[in-house]
This record gives sequence, C-alpha cells and structure tokens, in this order.
Amino acid sequence: MKNFVFYNPTRIVFGESKTSKIGKYLQGRKCLFLYGSGSIKQNGIYDKVLESLNEHGVEFVEKSGVKPNPVLGFVHEAIETARNEQVDCILAVGGGSVIDTAKTTAAGFYYSGDVWDFFENKARISKALPIYVVLTLAATASEMNSGAVITNETTKQKFNIQSDTLFPKVSVLDPTNTYSVPNRQVANGSVDAIVHLLEGYFTGTHPNTPIQDGFVETLVYTIISATRKILENPTDYDARANFMWSATLSLNGLTTAGIGNHAFPNHMIGHSLSAMYDVDHGASLSIVFPAWLKYNESALSERLAHFGKEIFGKTGVTETIGEIENYFRSIGAPLRLNEVGIDKAEIPGIAENAFSLANKWGLQDYTKDVIADILGYAL
Repeated sequence: MKNFVFYNPTRIVFGESKTSKIGKYLQGRKCLFLYGSGSIKQNGIYDKVLESLNEHGVEFVEKSGVKPNPVLGFVHEAIETARNEQVDCILAVGGGSVIDTAKTTAAGFYYSGDVWDFFENKARISKALPIYVVLTLAATASEMNSGAVITNETTKQKFNIQSDTLFPKVSVLDPTNTYSVPNRQVANGSVDAIVHLLEGYFTGTHPNTPIQDGFVETLVYTIISATRKILENPTDYDARANFMWSATLSLNGLTTAGIGNHAFPNHMIGHSLSAMYDVDHGASLSIVFPAWLKYNESALSERLAHFGKEIFGKTGVTETIGEIENYFRSIGAPLRLNEVGIDKAEIPGIAENAFSLANKWGLQDYTKDVIADILGYAL
C-alpha cells in the first residue's frame, strides 16, 4: 500500500426524515438556497427544507434553475445574488449539479476576478462560503468531497476545481428524497458511481491493494443490485439507502486511499461529450467506459478477468466487458455515440476538446489520436 493522507471533514446525517433537521445543522445567519428545475416543490422536499429553516430562524434567498450539466453563466448570477444579499453560507438542495454550482459560487464569493480562473489554474481558492447539502439524487459523491465540475458554455469546456475549503460542512442523505427520481437519472447515477469506482480500480498501478479492491468490488456489486431493485420498485427504502451510501463512498477519497497514482480518463473524455452536446454525465460514461475497456483490453486482461469473476462470475476478458455493456443496456443507458445524436464525423472535434482537459490533468498519453481511437469503439 502506498503512503496517503485521508482527510474528509463532512458530517453525514443519514436516514429517513432527516431532511427536516437541516436547519439545526446550518450555522449561518442567511443562506443562498440553490436548487434545480423545481421538482423539489412537487415532491415535498422544498416544504420540508423551508419549514426547518424557519423553525431554526435561518434567513434565506432562493435561486433556482441549475441545469443537469451546470454552467458558468448561472454561477456568475449566483455569485452576484449571494453578494447582493450578503449571505454567509450556501444550502444546496439537489444532486451533484446543484452541489457543484454551490461549491463554485462559494469559491467565487470572495474572489475579485472571474471564478473561471480557478478552473484554468490561474488562481487558487483560499476561502469559500460554508456549504450545506440536502441530497436529492445519488450519483456524484459531491456531497462528501472537495471537487466541483462546471461547463463554460462559451468555450465549450467542462473543467474541475478542488479545494479543502469546498468540502460541505453537513450533508443530509435521506433516501426517501430519491423516491421520485426518474429512471433515466437512476441509470445515470448508477453508471456515474460505478465508473467513479472503476477509474482507480483499472488505472491504479500498485500491485497489492486488497482492501481497496474488495471495497470497490463490494460497492459495484451493491450498486448493480440496488439499481435493479429501484427500477422494479422506486420506493424500496433499503435499495435506495444502499444505492445512496454506495454512491457517496464511490468518490469521497476512501476507495483510492493507498492505491498510489491513478487517473480518470473516462471522465476526461466524457466531459467533452457533456460540454459540447449537453449529454447527461452518466450517459457520456456509459458510452465511453466500455469503449475505453475495449481499447485497453490487452493491457487490462488480468484485472478484467478478476473483476469479471468477482462481479459477474465470468473469467473471460471480452465476456466481462460484454457483461458491463449488458448491465448498462439493461438499465436504459446508451452505449453508442449515435444513440445521443453524435456522428462518426464529429469524433476529431471531440478529441480536440478532450485533449485540452488531458493536458490539464496531466494525461500525456492521451493524444488526440488516442482519444479518437477510443471513441471509435463507441460507434
């Protein structure tokens, strides 16, 4: 096992009826209350949050309209609102898109320049507003990590930031909040959480990581099982709870602690599909990940055989990739570029876009030609 430092200060408040407790944990005089399209007003979450805020004397100003692929323009508006209203914290009620918007807004609040500077490594985040979360969609683990991803809709770049100041202070994880999540978003969340886990699993180079391997394999198996149960019965509490906690653990730093160097090439390519074509993040990964595995089938043969045996009871390498594709297909996730309206002729442009992120992430082996070759397996 490699040396590592694990740090995660987020307090998790997990369980049914915990949404109504958010006001108790929110340490602030006035918060910016961020959410998405307004579905929380239809499923009752909005009323529970407001009741809790009012009960504990927390003032708030609302800003709705966060997109599934959150954009920089909205963040600029949110920063202006936060400053004008003199808030001292942010409450994100939603999934990863809302949380990432909250984190970016929190980072930009104290910064005199354009918050996009942080994404281009032109400036470092030194201070941010405190962030609180009520999770309504399990997928990204943003509720328990220090990263955020935003799309610059002008440049068509989807970049990330990371800072210890962006760990949420408290995240409420109430599985009943996800009962009304549409099947498409259940599938997206399942794929996203699984690929979060398998990026490190397949790119880590340390030969002896039994704890991390076992942890990843158990979480992937649990996510697959829980997803199938959720699609059959959306109000299966245990399935929702197992899915929610597994998704949170998939990218909170625990599964990669001690594995040494690892990378996120699938997210790098997937981000370009989302930035350029507004493809759902999970859908971008269900297309890219099997293609990436096929491209690297020979190099990953031993690892794939082990994973296939542990998860699917299969030892064949090609068979294992096929089982992953079969699972994605069974939950309604796309596997090919044309399923999201992307033609073969557009691959060079995608490769060009992804290459800029490859440079930012230090993935020197991922040239434009390599990225294009990988995408060729998704036709």
